[in-house]
Amino acid sequence: MNTPRRKSTSQSKTEPPFLRTGTRTIYTAGRPPWYDEHGAQSKEAFIIGLCGGSASGKTTVANKIIEDLDVPWVVLLSMDSFYKVLSPAEQTLAASNDYNFDHPGSFDFELLVTTLRKLKQGKSVKIPVYDFTTHSRQKDWKNLYGASVIIFEGIMSFADKELLQLMDMKVFVDTDSDIRLVRRLRRDIMERGRDMEGVIKQYNKFVKPSFDQYIEPTMRLADIVVPRGGGNNVAIDLIVHHIHSQLEERELSVRAVLASAQQTQPLPQTLSVLESTPQVRGLHTIIRNKETSRDEFIFYSKRLMRLLIEHALTFLPSKPCTVQTPQGPEYEGRSFHGKGITGVSILRAGETMEPALRAVCKDVRIGKILIQTNLDSGEPELHYLRLPKDIGEDHVILMDSTVSTGAAAMMAVRVLLDHDVREENILLVSLLMAELGVHSVAYAFPCVKIITTAVDKSIDNLLQVIPGIGDFGDRYFGTDGTAKWSDDDDQETPSY
Repeated sequence: MNTPRRKSTSQSKTEPPFLRTGTRTIYTAGRPPWYDEHGAQSKEAFIIGLCGGSASGKTTVANKIIEDLDVPWVVLLSMDSFYKVLSPAEQTLAASNDYNFDHPGSFDFELLVTTLRKLKQGKSVKIPVYDFTTHSRQKDWKNLYGASVIIFEGIMSFADKELLQLMDMKVFVDTDSDIRLVRRLRRDIMERGRDMEGVIKQYNKFVKPSFDQYIEPTMRLADIVVPRGGGNNVAIDLIVHHIHSQLEERELSVRAVLASAQQTQPLPQTLSVLESTPQVRGLHTIIRNKETSRDEFIFYSKRLMRLLIEHALTFLPSKPCTVQTPQGPEYEGRSFHGKGITGVSILRAGETMEPALRAVCKDVRIGKILIQTNLDSGEPELHYLRLPKDIGEDHVILMDSTVSTGAAAMMAVRVLLDHDVREENILLVSLLMAELGVHSVAYAFPCVKIITTAVDKSIDNLLQVIPGIGDFGDRYFGTDGTAKWSDDDDQETPSY
């Protein structure tokens, strides 16, 4: 029986649902599926629009909501990132506090709507970084991905009809004008390097008139008005309750659907199984044997991985290439025909295949995805990902040790698609797969090439491949099953 989500908030502080290690942030409470068994997105992110005057406390309210909501994969998106790029003449006006940043025309609504729509659809997006000191966008933009809840805040959040249509909930933060002025003075002087005279001049000339003309009238569009900002715990609690109820209604069950599916069709044409030569069958005999020592298991698994990766590379596109040999004559050969190759491993067991890929692909880029099984729901959940920049232009070799139902493999493919990788450019490579997993992936993503060394007929009640190979991660890493990472459909859970 599934444990119900928490439906009430508490003032007591809990540990945040993530773990930071060096430069990594690993979510200990993962992102559940946002797509159906067909691989298509069926659950959009929940968007909360936060509007209010300058220095009204919108960011404080947003942070309070995030804190009390206590769910992972919440994105806070500020409208301040979407100020338009100023012309030289406008830069001069801004330097003398004569440019109106509180006018709707100051924002790049076209980019803002496009970005928010992609985030709502679960896509990866790039966010501009605005420098308030120089009034310009920085060269490097930041990436955002994987939002279950998006909190979008800004003074003109309700000023555009397309933006309003994207919002599931609209909140207006109403704070006294004198308080807002004091806060703005403190912020602009201490954080943005302005002088008091310039701040007051800008407030009287632009900020207050714009609030009266453009911002305050949009209060009527709000579903909830929050007087006094971040100090209004009753209003924030009401907002959090509503979000929890909406998230519960949007929960999906993917693995259960896959596990109960009856696969009677022949194996798909997108599947390629490494030829079962005496060598390959001998390697399988060794690694499937429960009596095989860990050292031998690692050694012979690596041999099989190397053969598998070599086989997978034959499915990458190539083109004719003529070279001149040292003796002088030309040789008609072939070369890779593509932008680049990236390997992506599903942690932890998929990571064991990286050395084999690096050994045959010089300078290959590597990405990582951590997917865990939620013990209450039985569903795969996304906890962490690190993908190279511009991965959408590459052919991607997605690696995991075993695939049973295909639920985690489908999630990993969906992540790649959300980062603009073309479906036909994805190769799913696994040492061992169940027929169910092959059908599940092929049905959802018919253009993904599936490559393995063997396909077993069935899975047991624990969703393990039968006859199978056992728990690959435990056998490879020498763990006993008490503190584990997810190997696609191995029943492994994290221990933090």
